Amino acid sequence: MPRAVDGTRRKDRRKKILAEAKGYWGRRSTLFRTAKDAVAKSGQYAYRDRKVRKRDFRTLWISRISAACRAEGISYSRFMNGLRQADIQINRKALSNMAIEDNEAFKSLIEKARQVTPAS
Repeated sequence: MPRAVDGTRRKDRRKKILAEAKGYWGRRSTLFRTAKDAVAKSGQYAYRDRKVRKRDFRTLWISRISAACRAEGISYSRFMNGLRQADIQINRKALSNMAIEDNEAFKSLIEKARQVTPAS
């Protein structure tokens, strides 16, 4: 009886790795050994960057809010402090959206923040 040398488990595992490496540049997409390393590394990057994406969006929202505040003659920190003192709880994503889409509502929030904080 002939001996089975190359089982389907091994082939399936290699096919799975090469399928994940599809689209990679050069040998990383065709050779198993290099594809295995590339896929492992890409998994590490993906895991890390799912966390980083949250930081990046928060930075973007703060930049947008700050730009809208500067246009109204108030700094971001004074605006946020004013909102906190006025007990207005609204997150940065919503504030950023408001600054872009509903400028009038954003201006009213700026006025409320100004009323609460003493002029300096």
